[in-house]
Amino acid sequence: MSKFNEIINSDKPTLVDFSAEWCGPCKMMSPILKELSGRLGDNARILKVDIDKNQQVAIQYQIQSVPTLILFKKGEIKWRQSGVVQGKALMDIINTHL
Repeated sequence: MSKFNEIINSDKPTLVDFSAEWCGPCKMMSPILKELSGRLGDNARILKVDIDKNQQVAIQYQIQSVPTLILFKKGEIKWRQSGVVQGKALMDIINTHL
C-alpha cells in the first residue's frame, strides 16, 4: 500500500488499471496498455492493480467494476473511467497532464 501511494504521489502521471484475472474486458486492455507504455516511455507510468489481490486499494478508490482506469498525478485523481478505453484516447488524456 505504501509503495502504491508513493507511485501515485509522484510528479509523473500514473495510469492505474484496476482489473481482475476473471475479467474479459480487462484482458482486452492489456495489449492497449502495453503499446501505450511503449509510446509514453519515461513520461508517465502505467500500473496494473488486481482488485482481488489488493482489496484495500480497490475499496479506497470505490472500484465498482473492472476495468476501471484512474489517472493520478501528485496523488490527485485527474481522470477516471470504467470499461475498455482505446489507446489514442488514453494517450490524449495522459498528454494533457504531462
